[in-house]
Amino acid sequence: MPSITEKRETFRSLHESGCFALPNPWDIGSARYLQHLCFKALATTSAGFAFSHGLPDYAVPRDMMLEHIRELVEASDLPVNADFENGYADDPESLAENVRLCVATGVAGLSIEDSTGDKERPLYEIDHATSRIEAARSAIGDAILVARTECFLVGRTDLDEVTRRLRAFADAGADCLYAPGVREREDIVRLVRALAPKPLNVLISSPGGLTMSDAAALGVRRVSVGGALARAAWGGLIRAATELAEQGTFGGFADAAEHGKLDQFFTEDAKLR
Repeated sequence: MPSITEKRETFRSLHESGCFALPNPWDIGSARYLQHLCFKALATTSAGFAFSHGLPDYAVPRDMMLEHIRELVEASDLPVNADFENGYADDPESLAENVRLCVATGVAGLSIEDSTGDKERPLYEIDHATSRIEAARSAIGDAILVARTECFLVGRTDLDEVTRRLRAFADAGADCLYAPGVREREDIVRLVRALAPKPLNVLISSPGGLTMSDAAALGVRRVSVGGALARAAWGGLIRAATELAEQGTFGGFADAAEHGKLDQFFTEDAKLR
């Protein structure tokens, strides 16, 4: 198992050139299998983890999330980026303390959003949001700080505002920038150019859009999938279970992974830990 320092060095180097995929496991088993597939790093998914515990997204308490992050970090040889939502705090001082707790789990990076959780006022004002990123920077040490703006997700799709926020976060010390919901190629190129040399993360969580090659050609440094892998697993369960409940048939099991192959994988994988 590489040391925390080695994982962080590896993770930082991934952001310096090229474009890498950052899949999001939601438990130890999915993390181990993604490592087996030779991905270079992993990221947690707050939504995927919440759903696995019968909770909606953003309903997982801080300490429960920290324990989950630690579990995935300890389960994998790969660097792990934590989806740390909005840092579980409004004020910069409390945010900094929570970032320290997250860094102590051994993560190679963590993401902080500018969302408030308040539907009437969904985003922090830019000055306050920037102060929060400065506070996170002061507490994060040698881990990668990813600053997210949720503009697109709350219906504020003006690219100028998105760019202003991300540039302010970059100036405040963020190592990587992220605006989930940006999809148009020209918008991605504008963000890449506006934020250079800082790397841009793009979320691709549905079929029919960009490929990894497309993202790389646009100058994107990393591509995450958010809760999409967890939702793909849920999709299989829902289809098979709904068919069984409503029709009494078992056609939904046709695409199920074979028990023997899964059992063999985890038998061999356990020897590596």
